[in-house]
Amino acid sequence: MKVGGGVVYGRPRATAFPTVLLGHGRASPRCSYSSSSSDHVSFIKEVAGTQPPQHLSQLLKMLKTRGDSIISPGAKQGLIPLAVPLSKNSSGAVTALLRWPTAPPGMDMPVVEVKKHGVWLLAKNVDQLIHRILVEEDAKHSGESNEEIFHASGDAGEKLYKKGDFAKSEISKLDIYILRKVGLFPDVLERKVKWHFEEGDQVSALVTGEFYTKKEHFPGFARPFVFNAEVLLKVGRTVEAKDAARGALKSPWWTLGCKYQEVADIAQWEDEQIEYIKERVSEEGRQADLKKGKAPAQVALDEAAFLLDLASVEESWDECVEQVANCYKEGGLPDIAKFVLCRD
Repeated sequence: MKVGGGVVYGRPRATAFPTVLLGHGRASPRCSYSSSSSDHVSFIKEVAGTQPPQHLSQLLKMLKTRGDSIISPGAKQGLIPLAVPLSKNSSGAVTALLRWPTAPPGMDMPVVEVKKHGVWLLAKNVDQLIHRILVEEDAKHSGESNEEIFHASGDAGEKLYKKGDFAKSEISKLDIYILRKVGLFPDVLERKVKWHFEEGDQVSALVTGEFYTKKEHFPGFARPFVFNAEVLLKVGRTVEAKDAARGALKSPWWTLGCKYQEVADIAQWEDEQIEYIKERVSEEGRQADLKKGKAPAQVALDEAAFLLDLASVEESWDECVEQVANCYKEGGLPDIAKFVLCRD
């Protein structure tokens, strides 16, 4: 099918990572959990079917100390069904772990902020976020660091950061220290590009925008490609911006970091792409894929990915839960199906 004068872009989002078939035949998990850290650990093991991050309990203590309310991991109403909720702040923003359905073995669970249209990546893993919070607290309070936050971090904090290291580094900008000593973060990289523009250094802004998109930095996430498209558009490179936006839409739409329409506008797409996706999840679309020789399991996984894309556009996660779970079950991922359905 043609869209906007060109071939439809984007491979099925179900295959953003190689498919990993999880274990079959486990007992049905309980779906009533509290806000204690032990329940989050149990939920991730028993329901999400994966290994909990080693220092999850320390992160939860730090979030609580910072003023967040710890919430049940099953409190998923209105959220993307792949999230494991951790906490909610005073403005209502939810911090969660992301359970990729088909993540490669050994990949850490990313920490995200859940939005109506999807997620924003906060850190690639729990340790990285703990490290960043400690550095920011140390910088914010200079000689009077927040002792409660450091105490809450426990042995994890002791391993990751020594109080005073930021001041000793003599690095003038906190964001530069974070990028050099802690790791890569989407918001920090995007601020760095904006600094370059403010300083009139367009070349460095473009180089940083391109660096942001390297696949090894934020695998599976579309946001770097969206931001790079915005950078290219800013400097008048419209054709390249259009291609970058279309590249972003190859990844799950709920990882765009913004609403679908903002990216579709740069990509110069009207509603044809959404209509195409709706056709793919219809019975006719399913039969067409099967006739092409695609394996039934792969058709089901593709359908789950397309349903999540549509839910991101419509911001209607709860309405797709049962259908998405059925697709994962048909696709050979019964544990993911249970996880998607399980909620308080």
